[in-house]
Amino acid sequence: MISTASQLFFLVGVVAIILAFAAHVDHAVLHANGRRALALAFPRREPAFASVATGSFVTATLGGAAGAAGSSGSDGSSAGVGGSVGSAGSVGLAGAAPTSLSSFASWLTVGGWLALLGAILTRAYLVGRGPWGNLYEFSVAFSFSIVGGYLFLGRRYPIRSIGFIPLAVACVMLLYAASLPSQIEPLVPALNNAPLLTIHVGMAVTAYGIFATSFAAGVAYLVQGQQDRFAWLPSHKTLDEVAYRAVIIGFPIFATMIILGSWWASIAWSRYWGWDPKETSALVTWLTYAVYLHARNQRKWAGRPAALLLVLGFGMVLVTYSGSLWFSGLHAYSGL
Repeated sequence: MISTASQLFFLVGVVAIILAFAAHVDHAVLHANGRRALALAFPRREPAFASVATGSFVTATLGGAAGAAGSSGSDGSSAGVGGSVGSAGSVGLAGAAPTSLSSFASWLTVGGWLALLGAILTRAYLVGRGPWGNLYEFSVAFSFSIVGGYLFLGRRYPIRSIGFIPLAVACVMLLYAASLPSQIEPLVPALNNAPLLTIHVGMAVTAYGIFATSFAAGVAYLVQGQQDRFAWLPSHKTLDEVAYRAVIIGFPIFATMIILGSWWASIAWSRYWGWDPKETSALVTWLTYAVYLHARNQRKWAGRPAALLLVLGFGMVLVTYSGSLWFSGLHAYSGL
């Protein structure tokens, strides 16, 4: 009964996430078509604090600033200045504006995430550990984390117009998971450590999922450019802030995962580090994001070069995720 429920939750989650991806694509298309005329009429401008706070706070602040500017003047010219600031601000926040599909897309995403949560919890009950002991379980958990990371950052930043990017990655992972055998098999002795497996691989799943949103922001930044070419996309400052916040969250989790993995390796294989393909790719991934955090604060590397590092970093995440399929090593037998 519980096994059937787990499969049912998984199927519902797959369908919901695919529909959410389609709804996000339609939302982005509608948003682009609806904002093209505004982009031509009003050049995009943003306040200096746009990289610190976005969404309703910025809208309210802009409105208050525009009102203050309009009311403080004694003639019509002052009011005109205030009105122009309000207009520019509204266009500058176009990335947050809703469309007819925005609420539907959000609810589908939340529903798919909850269905995947149900699949993970029931699977965890069946296996008696963290449900990521083989590639099927890990792929489902990876997709769940991708969607969760997007929803978490989407509550603070107006990034719905780029939501189709992380959801596309989640769809690919879920469809791949659907093609894998889902039978529950006993773990090999080296992996038969439920607490470490749950924490170590759980941290990897969490970091991978959060990095997916930084990847989406990096790709959008490369398209948007520092000139903010497209009014329907979030501004380059917002995209930079989203990417940075995602990496700041995921980076220490990933680092802790590597440290715990080294400790586990000393228990399972009597050595802390052996340059196994999985270990090596994880280290390169960590170093890539470390370079990004340093480069973002350097004048010559800020902007486009930093965004390229985000794309490279998530590419390394995918190599780490799938590396055991292409290279032999001590991690190969686990399907991870």
